[in-house]
Amino acid sequence: MRWARFEHAGSVRHGLVEGDEVAIVDGDPFDGYRPTGERVALASVRLAVPVEPRTFYAAGLNYAEHVREAAAVLGRAPDLPPKADIGYRATNALIAHDEDVVIPRDATDEVQYEGELVVVIGRRARHLTRENALACVLGYTIGNDVSERSWQREDRTLWRAKNTDTFKPMGPWIETDVALETLRTRVRVNGVERIAFPTNDMIFGVVDFLVAMSRYLTLHPRDVVWMGTEGKSPNLVDGDVVEVEIEPIGTLRNRFVRER
Repeated sequence: MRWARFEHAGSVRHGLVEGDEVAIVDGDPFDGYRPTGERVALASVRLAVPVEPRTFYAAGLNYAEHVREAAAVLGRAPDLPPKADIGYRATNALIAHDEDVVIPRDATDEVQYEGELVVVIGRRARHLTRENALACVLGYTIGNDVSERSWQREDRTLWRAKNTDTFKPMGPWIETDVALETLRTRVRVNGVERIAFPTNDMIFGVVDFLVAMSRYLTLHPRDVVWMGTEGKSPNLVDGDVVEVEIEPIGTLRNRFVRER
């Protein structure tokens, strides 16, 4: 199933994307729902962030080439993580598919994309095992972990570099029918592909993170876990349009605009 969250008739609703239509439901996939029988054209609705997370987790450095690129940015030797380490991001930074990423006036030219798989938690979980870890997952969506690299070097907590308003596009919807080993990520800037890689080619996979996290943390419905990115991004400028596609989930598209 493909769950969308969208604005319709003055309120935010949930529905199932079926071809070029959305079947509207009462309720949501987390707390229960029932079909209404109402259908609208997908093109006629404005998509919202597919989930408003209780806690926003981020895997950070989780692809080998990205570890090397990040080390180069910071002027350090690359150091591959020995275990699955989790970090956090701020929900204020979340925006939806087709909303603009606003680059602050005082940001440098080093604003870059990071296309990521996002895990959406569907049920409460603690002390997961490798055998049952994925049972707590509702589905998957797509994130763009926008980063201002000069601020990333300056700020120890990454509070500006990663969490500036609009720096976390997420969407367009949640796909529940996903085979992790078959996913492929592609990122395009202004229609030109800049990188493509097997999404599941991570240092530590989704199961690794969920098992490690749930040893100490209770995962709750609506929590999200962003799984990191591969490679290096070009510097983005005013007017650039970035598309992060993960087959077969969908495509997250956002325009970058410099604050006036």
